[in-house]
Amino acid sequence: MLSSAWRSVSTSVETNLTAAYFRGSSSATLRCLLRLAAVPSGGGSMQRRFLAVPVCPSLVKLQKLRKVGFRGMHSTLEHVKLEGMEIKILPALQDNYMYLIVDSKTREAAIVDPVEPELVIKTVEEEKVTLNKVLTTHHHWDHAGGNEKLVKLWPKELEVYGGDDRIGALNHKVQQDDSLTIGNLKVRCLSTPCHTTGHICYHVTAADGTGEGAVFTGDTLFQGGCGRFFEGTPEEMYDALCTKLSALPDNTKVFCGHEYTLQNMSFARHVEPDNEIIQQRIEWAKHRRASQDPTVPSTIGEEKTWNPFMRVHEATVQKHAGGATDPISVMGSLRKEKDTFKG
Repeated sequence: MLSSAWRSVSTSVETNLTAAYFRGSSSATLRCLLRLAAVPSGGGSMQRRFLAVPVCPSLVKLQKLRKVGFRGMHSTLEHVKLEGMEIKILPALQDNYMYLIVDSKTREAAIVDPVEPELVIKTVEEEKVTLNKVLTTHHHWDHAGGNEKLVKLWPKELEVYGGDDRIGALNHKVQQDDSLTIGNLKVRCLSTPCHTTGHICYHVTAADGTGEGAVFTGDTLFQGGCGRFFEGTPEEMYDALCTKLSALPDNTKVFCGHEYTLQNMSFARHVEPDNEIIQQRIEWAKHRRASQDPTVPSTIGEEKTWNPFMRVHEATVQKHAGGATDPISVMGSLRKEKDTFKG
């Protein structure tokens, strides 16, 4: 019985450790989880299951992430209709999102970051669409970890796109301004290195270029935040957020890789406590999450009003960052603070 109880505890710790890693929790938090990750071995001695931080990919793959909420998922499935396209929001793991992009006319489809292949296949079959492309934002397991399995399970050949050789099943490597199509939809690749060196965002528009369009930002741009600088610099994130993504039309819908809105907005409020738009979005997001509804998408224009990492030119944000006026320095200062922020 005792052994069973410890296995339950260790599985829970394993879950939280991996989730903490991908959320970018502080080293102190991870060290605390590591101390808790001790399990009894023969003779009553203690044996540590985790040896180092950061977590290696093989350890991450061992973990069985727990899913909660509606139909065993962290959020409800939602269907978003834009000009010329339909987007199915598919919750995955603890707080990830996959996205099925469908051309409304041809019914051809692509899937973004299919970490749970079974749910992808079920949705494709229910929607009666033709899946032929995988758009991978970056190589981290919680985004690219389902690629190889999906390719094996899917009866037809899949084109797997991404910007990093570390992506499983990759057969179409892309870079800045490369283009592809999903039926009649146009897709432009935006290279946004920083979270990882090969991170790609995908900007999707209708064939005639009208309508809102959508951008799938993985772990570069979150609602109210950005990804940790695991493999890059403040200069690179500034270029990604404030040059490339900011240049998209303000009404472009932003579909990010995780349900991090409330956490990120808490930090945004900390940076700009008098920004009423931030407070309004927090209240809106609380209502959405109370019903387990996703808070995605936002828009590029909205992000410019509340996301501190896209507001590094604003005097209020610069004041919070110690009075620095160089936006790249502000970017670095904000990210360093966010890495240890407990809102």
